[in-house]
Amino acid sequence: MDSQVLELKKQELEDFIQGNPDAREVKRALAVKWSLSGIPYRQIRKLLSVSLGFISKWNKIFAIRGVNGLKIAYKGKPSYLSQSDKEEIILWLSHKEMWDLAELAIHIESKYDVIYQSQESYYSLLKSAKISWKKSQKKNPQGSSRLVSEKKTEINQYLETWKSDREKGKLCVFMLDECHLLWGDLCGYIWGKSNKRIEVEMTNQKQRQTYYGALDYGNKEFLVQPYKKGDSSNTISFLKFLIKQRPKSRLTIIWDGASYHKSQELRDYLDLVNKGKSPEERKINCILFAPNAPEQNPVEDIWLQGKNLMRKFAYRCKSFAIVKRLFMFFLNRQIFGFPKNYMYG
Repeated sequence: MDSQVLELKKQELEDFIQGNPDAREVKRALAVKWSLSGIPYRQIRKLLSVSLGFISKWNKIFAIRGVNGLKIAYKGKPSYLSQSDKEEIILWLSHKEMWDLAELAIHIESKYDVIYQSQESYYSLLKSAKISWKKSQKKNPQGSSRLVSEKKTEINQYLETWKSDREKGKLCVFMLDECHLLWGDLCGYIWGKSNKRIEVEMTNQKQRQTYYGALDYGNKEFLVQPYKKGDSSNTISFLKFLIKQRPKSRLTIIWDGASYHKSQELRDYLDLVNKGKSPEERKINCILFAPNAPEQNPVEDIWLQGKNLMRKFAYRCKSFAIVKRLFMFFLNRQIFGFPKNYMYG
């Protein structure tokens, strides 16, 4: 924005503030003025006791409508949308790829001349359009839905082929993955008072611990072991641990294509433990998931559940040692029966 235009806008806001008796309008104008002055949103939030969304909303409205957009509308008059209006808005929402509460409010005001005093009314419209507030998930653009479908078919066929051995305990199928837990993972969405900042004490948010986890796809028991890092040596150590847990069973390991899952060191170990036996007799068989699609592995959801549980007890985690103990307590040797654990077979 041109510096001269910026100064004119700030002066316009100052004149509006000086001549306006309504405290709500003044708060909106101050939020916009201070934003234009370069004051960080978080500082403005503290000074005005408002949300970050409040600041963003009125900045957008001011950019479109100027100071008139900051004025309280319909004093003493109820605002409402007809059923047909709501249906039009829901259709408009369904055609969008990204949503913003302030944009929805501006759309309703500009087209229907309605301003809701409570945000719950806007939330209700979003809910009717089947739009909810959720955390975005990462997705690898190199993933292939065709390969994922083919791999699922392959795993299903394998489980069916060896169903009798699995039921008799002769074969145990593990789905395996690694998790790199950070102390900073304690921070996330939790419930708290809206007017109070939620703070978690930690001296080094990047402090980390690596865990290997394996889901027994038969009884749904989850086995976890901590290691310094994910590498060939620790992978072999974890496989030895699994053999001790199921000494009378052959093992099939289903995992991703991490480099240390395919290293020469690991192949040498498998040759040693399998002693040249046929695939049907090997102590350990390995199957790879399709590449670049972590959602295939139900262990990913178990790690997420463990982290979510930890956040509920964040106030107890005064040290990373406590964080690690809690993580093991929540996950190790627990039975997990959520739907994704039954996606194969």
